[in-house]
Amino acid sequence: MQNIEDKERYINTGRLIHILSNQMKRRNTSEAVGDDGLTTMQKHVLKHILLETMHREVYQKDIEEEFRIRKSTATGILQLMEKNGFISRESSKKDARLKRIVPTPKAEALRPEILEHIRDTEKRLIQGIDQEDVKICRKVLVQMIQNLAENKTENKEEDENDE
Repeated sequence: MQNIEDKERYINTGRLIHILSNQMKRRNTSEAVGDDGLTTMQKHVLKHILLETMHREVYQKDIEEEFRIRKSTATGILQLMEKNGFISRESSKKDARLKRIVPTPKAEALRPEILEHIRDTEKRLIQGIDQEDVKICRKVLVQMIQNLAENKTENKEEDENDE
């Protein structure tokens, strides 16, 4: 690929984000969690579970929403992770009908490595970039996410009005 700075004038914003996303996915799947027999998707889910359970309970519905997957897909992923000894499901203290997802000691052993990988990736992402520019970039990215979420809602409302 040509020098990215030369191309930045000609590549649309969505494409730049896509390129960055692909680079991060490659880095995350190859380095974040070692060779443990998990699929790429299971690694992403496990990473999410390990990070979120540090400060809240996690349920299957959270996985479905975070990864925008169907209930049946989430069920399959979680069942395999449970079978392979990475998670267990326990009744919630708040509502016994709900099963919270709990990382096992086998999964917990991966948490320090994952946290270190996140810190390293963040450091590499912003290296050589002024802190003020990083703040602006984060603000702009959040706004773009909101714009697309609002657009999705507007399109859904327009579709319903057309009927």
